[in-house]
Amino acid sequence: QVQLVQSGGGLVQAGGSLRLSCVASGGAFSDYVIGWFRLAPGKEREYVALISWNGAGDNYAGSVDGRFTVSRVNEDNTAFLQMNNLRPEDTALYYCAAGLRFVTNPAEFDYWGQGSQVTVYS
Repeated sequence: QVQLVQSGGGLVQAGGSLRLSCVASGGAFSDYVIGWFRLAPGKEREYVALISWNGAGDNYAGSVDGRFTVSRVNEDNTAFLQMNNLRPEDTALYYCAAGLRFVTNPAEFDYWGQGSQVTVYS
């Protein structure tokens, strides 16, 4: 059973940056793809980014491509989501998730973090 604990997030002015962390325990971290998703009030859960098992591959939603960067340090069982040039429309509860496949469908992810609130004001 993999457990994911998130940290980071907060309140930031538009154009600012934040970094989210996701620390895993209870499983072989390098066996899992890490996905990032977000949920904004009144909206469906939205895919944000993926990073492959060894970090060599990544993928981004069009809305964040060029502004967000995913990374991971398998030795530390930790993944990161660096968010730059934040916009008010990025305001959401952000989740990291672990799954076995490099896909963007949240249903494919078995383990989820507790969520981190990101609020961007203009």
